[in-house]
Amino acid sequence: MEENRTNTTQPENRRRNETGMGRGVMIGCLGTLLAGTVGVWGVCAAAGYEVVFAKKGSAVVEGSAVIDKEAAAKVRELSGYIDMYFYEDTDKKTLQDGMYAGLVEGLDDKYSVYYTAEEYEQTRVGMTGKYYGIGAGLRQDVDTMVVSVSKIYEGTPSDEAGMLAEDIILSVDGTDATSMEVTDLVQRIRGEEGTTVHIEVYRASTDEYLSFDVKRANVTLPSVSSELLWNDVGYIRIESFEEDTAAQFEQELAKLEAGGILSLIIDLRYNGGGLVDSVVEILDDILPEGLIVYVEDKYGNREEYNSSGDTHLDYPLAVLVNEDSASASEIFAGAIKDYEYGTLIGTKTFGKGIVQSIIPLEDGDAIKLTTAKYFTPKGNYIHGVGIEPDIELEYEYLDPEGDSYDMQYDNQILKAIEVLGENG
Repeated sequence: MEENRTNTTQPENRRRNETGMGRGVMIGCLGTLLAGTVGVWGVCAAAGYEVVFAKKGSAVVEGSAVIDKEAAAKVRELSGYIDMYFYEDTDKKTLQDGMYAGLVEGLDDKYSVYYTAEEYEQTRVGMTGKYYGIGAGLRQDVDTMVVSVSKIYEGTPSDEAGMLAEDIILSVDGTDATSMEVTDLVQRIRGEEGTTVHIEVYRASTDEYLSFDVKRANVTLPSVSSELLWNDVGYIRIESFEEDTAAQFEQELAKLEAGGILSLIIDLRYNGGGLVDSVVEILDDILPEGLIVYVEDKYGNREEYNSSGDTHLDYPLAVLVNEDSASASEIFAGAIKDYEYGTLIGTKTFGKGIVQSIIPLEDGDAIKLTTAKYFTPKGNYIHGVGIEPDIELEYEYLDPEGDSYDMQYDNQILKAIEVLGENG
């Protein structure tokens, strides 16, 4: 995603904190987390996971416990049999990549991944929100790993190709969609401008198996949108926490406040995550002074993210969440709930409370490893548990005959307006 930034004048009650944390994946935010191991230069959390981008190791320790003499000898023996007996010629680099990937897979952690140099570069580009893609939002079931389309953006390649929300993604360029974490699948969908990605889907509404050849394009999508609802209620939808999301949030909120809102709904449903810097900066605008979130590694090193208290909202707030609100969205929801600074409405969140580090290797490849846990301000560890909303309410669209979505029939939004009216 990318958007031209516009400077806006903020109302007196929430002036921009000029000394707050910066935006983007290139800002070092977890220096303590991996102290003595790697130099950290950025933090992000995309589509359901937090990531620390790390510099090449300054004190890398050889993994002697794994690559001992017996293991090295066995690899040479296996390689020899493959060279001698495998019925086709093999590519040395491909076999080596498979070996490295297998080592990481041995951790039995679906969030730890080996990246080739090409995959690593795609990951770095994807984290900036600037990429060539198809303009579709994806979500993944944590248990079954099934990937489905959460949203098709109007006028994008996926829309023009005929893909629809709720389509179940079966494969991408022949790769089984359930064989990897959704963030890695997204990297396979993205690519060079003008190239084509082949996507197989199942459409439950018509019981059809469909194929789409979608041409990648420069997708420019705002991550924040807003609307002034009835009863002077402002509504802000955050799709994901990208590089420019905090600036977009401030711009949209300023417009709503200029319109005289008396309360606010922030919608994080289907928001799978994004940049930690971004969610922290937005919470710094919302919350009084205090701890927002903290992380700890296995050595007990702790790093805290705090709100300066220079700005805060002084009117009622409701936050909508569901089972696809993950990672950075849960940092947001956890802080709001712990401070009792708003009302969480919806269903229990995804439950992603661990941190990954992406570590570049000397040859240009990289590994993503789970390296730490994060905790809400009150010390709650939500991994595998999620965050319970203050008001549990399953989503229901109250106008089933309607041809298109309308907020006035969204039962969770209606409940939020009701609660805000009671708290106003």
